[in-house]
Amino acid sequence: MHTSFATTTRGLRRDSPPMRLFEKAKRLGVWNPSAIDLSRDAADWGRLSEPERDLLLRLTALFQAGEEAVTLDLLPLVQAVAREGRVEEELFLTTFLFEEAKHTDFFARFLDEVAATDHNLSRYHTPSFRALIYEALPAAMGRLATDASPLAQAEAALTYNMIVEGVLAETGYHAYFTMLEASDLLPGTREGIRLLKQDESRHIAYGVYLLSRLIAADDALWAPIEARMSELLLHAMGVIDEAFQCYEVMPFNLQMETFSTYALAQFQKRLERLESARGKSLAEIERVTAHVIAEDDG
Repeated sequence: MHTSFATTTRGLRRDSPPMRLFEKAKRLGVWNPSAIDLSRDAADWGRLSEPERDLLLRLTALFQAGEEAVTLDLLPLVQAVAREGRVEEELFLTTFLFEEAKHTDFFARFLDEVAATDHNLSRYHTPSFRALIYEALPAAMGRLATDASPLAQAEAALTYNMIVEGVLAETGYHAYFTMLEASDLLPGTREGIRLLKQDESRHIAYGVYLLSRLIAADDALWAPIEARMSELLLHAMGVIDEAFQCYEVMPFNLQMETFSTYALAQFQKRLERLESARGKSLAEIERVTAHVIAEDDG
């Protein structure tokens, strides 16, 4: 039973980080995957070499499964936050599910209309990828259905926002743009990836906020958060390594060191942000987060 409602007792905190992100989501997150023109992309695809097509299919197969997995697995996090009465956070989290579903739709269009594949792409899901997306992500999210403790919420957020999005997906965006921008290939795909990346920058910002809020409230969470992030990082780095091992000569002249260095830098940046939350008040966490949100265009 409900005993009261935030909007008819205290009102919404429109200056809070989740509401600031909700405003951005309403303004920037309503692009339509079906409206993106992929006609030139289909023509470009036919001019690529077989290894180039294979690498793009590999990368897309990872993204497609990842986006669908989050769409399937995210709801327990939304419900856990809702049960705590954090209505501002729940309002923003409603955009997550819509956006992840939208990303799933976008990559499905690419596979249908550009690559013209039969979608039988699970062969690209290597052991490290399966450890993250098939196992760690649903386990962390599913746990929240019966255990919504701060530690369980932290593990769900770090798995999803810090590792899957903040390391693996951001390194994947870097790969798409490295392959396609210099040669002006697949313009519709690049536009979709740009919009998708913009959506997920908001997801990561919320994840940093949620984890920072939890760490500030209980410093004992820092040690297990740091340990679990480092453990999952090994799987994320493994995904990169396993992809490069599949090619004797890497298509598009990609260099493994470029992407492993980029992935580690993304991880370290977020780890330092989280560590800086130790000992801070909630007001300080919100002030820092609001500043980051204001500076970020995504």
